[in-house]
Amino acid sequence: MQTAKPAHLKPGVTLDTLPGPRPGDIPVAGSLRLVRGTALIFWDPKTPGKKLDAIDTDQITPAADCVSESLDTLDERWKAGAFRYLMPDFRARVHAGQTFVIAGDRFAIGSSREMSPAGLKAVAEEVGLELVIICAHNMGDIFRRNAFNLGLPVVQSPEAVADARDGDVFTFDPVSRAITNQTQGTSYAPVPLSAKEDEIRQSGGIFAVGRREFRASVERTPEITWADQPRARHMSTTEQIVWAHRVDKDTDVKPGATLRVYADLLPASDGTAPFSIHTFNQITGGEAICPRQAAIANDHFVFTGRADDDRQTGIGRQFAAHHGIEKPYYATPGDGIFHFYFPEQGLVLPGQFIPGADSHSRAYGAYGAVGMGVGSTTLGFGWSTGYIYFTMAKQRRVTFSGRLREWVTGKDIILELLRRWGAKQSQGMSVELVDRDHQLPIAFRNTIANMMAEAEALNGIFAPDDITYAWYRAKGLTDLPYPPIACGADAVFDLDEELVLGDVMPMIAKPFSPGNAFPAEEVARERLTFDKAMIGSCTNGSYDDLLAAALVLVAARAQGLTKVQKELVVFPGSGGVKRQIERPDPRLGGESIADVFRSVGGQIRASWCGPCFGQGPDALSKGQRAITSFNRNWQNRMGYGGEGFLASPSVVAASALAGYMAPPSELGLEWDPERYGV
Repeated sequence: MQTAKPAHLKPGVTLDTLPGPRPGDIPVAGSLRLVRGTALIFWDPKTPGKKLDAIDTDQITPAADCVSESLDTLDERWKAGAFRYLMPDFRARVHAGQTFVIAGDRFAIGSSREMSPAGLKAVAEEVGLELVIICAHNMGDIFRRNAFNLGLPVVQSPEAVADARDGDVFTFDPVSRAITNQTQGTSYAPVPLSAKEDEIRQSGGIFAVGRREFRASVERTPEITWADQPRARHMSTTEQIVWAHRVDKDTDVKPGATLRVYADLLPASDGTAPFSIHTFNQITGGEAICPRQAAIANDHFVFTGRADDDRQTGIGRQFAAHHGIEKPYYATPGDGIFHFYFPEQGLVLPGQFIPGADSHSRAYGAYGAVGMGVGSTTLGFGWSTGYIYFTMAKQRRVTFSGRLREWVTGKDIILELLRRWGAKQSQGMSVELVDRDHQLPIAFRNTIANMMAEAEALNGIFAPDDITYAWYRAKGLTDLPYPPIACGADAVFDLDEELVLGDVMPMIAKPFSPGNAFPAEEVARERLTFDKAMIGSCTNGSYDDLLAAALVLVAARAQGLTKVQKELVVFPGSGGVKRQIERPDPRLGGESIADVFRSVGGQIRASWCGPCFGQGPDALSKGQRAITSFNRNWQNRMGYGGEGFLASPSVVAASALAGYMAPPSELGLEWDPERYGV
């Protein structure tokens, strides 16, 4: 079973020959100087005088620029692509001295792509300058950690943001983190960091910290110790898992505390692996140990047909071959999207702590694990030491109660939740997800936990229950490594809320936010047409997701709707799912899911992430519109100039037949739980 394991030394390596800190890894007192520059402000084009909120990492570094063709030229494309569409002259403005980036709330939300902070930092450094980012409330948590790791100064100061004007001259004190607007003669105290975060920030970044801790981490054997019942009674599921996986057993698990936590699995994609490999090599020398708990899936840049993308995937391929990382820990193109593939292979298990170099690693919460997104340097640090630095968030609980309405799925539940949470979303909290009446299957839970990324939560977790363990038994996995856990009866939550499922209807999220969701029946009245219908992705690519769509198609065929009105394309979550949907299913009268899709003109593609983030032949072109079961519909996300709408597989299938966005009820299909319930 996959759990945290001791380091494995390479042949001929001893503890005495392990590499240690370099001369520059020990910070010198007084070596940090005041940083000075001019404001570069992102203004909201829709609201004069307001700073732009919710700048996501897709806007900071477009997907096509998240490419590294070699370990020697990691950041070249990242620099060139910085704010390519949002501010095309960004690089020139920074080089001219506008080095204090000012933005509104929720800066750098979304993807874990560490190309964003690394590229921004490098744009200034290539002309001998230093960049400082100042934002208001609720910075993206992954970007924030990545910035600390890389030594990119990031400061949250709503007051400084509110006061800033074009041309203002700022200074930043790297010791105190104080910001001064010299033009206005005003100083600001930033939102404080935890003591450990500040230590990492001032101690040279993640490479230096890793080299200082490397030898001790190799000598130490991971110890996973679960809390006794009296203690666990006062802890959430996330807190219990983190408590068990602490490296330093005397460390308190409380909001705001930064602690070292052992990882059971440390997965990357072909897109995030190169920078993780670079980090591993910088810390360990590359030849001292085997990468710890490492897994790599080729799922992002594999079917684009581009030579530069192939060179990028080749970096991970060579690394895996060099260190003997084989299936199921190394997934070749088409094996699957890693949020489906690794659980499918039995590498994701209840009670685990799994930091993944992809924001949708939160999906592992569906299986009773703490899944969270981290950047590539955090992952490479984990491959080196077996643990990561983790800052505990406040706790929030959402209880799902009542009975599901007709045609409602996990996608509709999460879209409704995001709609209710609005602009603030989860406020970066750790979310305990409670299926009170035990009616949400793993496919629904996967969608909800996965899209805790869009909710801007640290993680979301369903405590393992009968549904969880039945899913593992069906896979032949009964001897699980960790004991059953559940949320403590006396656990305290900063926010405790209930979502009555009977109030949730099939939903469609309009551009450019997953929270911009409306009842599908209302949207149907608008007769919104589209160019493509796409089903699948890590959010809705399971067998049950695709079955739900196929059941709609079969029922519609019986009513004479035999051909889709618009292009319908299916992306299974894994190669295993793709093979499975070719087999006959009695719920489809003996047809296979794939045959049902093909019978109405649908097409089956390989399993990969490309169309979800605007890569490959199915990416949207300028002016195109798609309804999809993907997880993000931010501006330019599915292709530059395209518009994405989000819905469940059932709604996407019905829309493909109708020719406009609509739920299955629009086709005259009446809900039958025995027939359509999956």
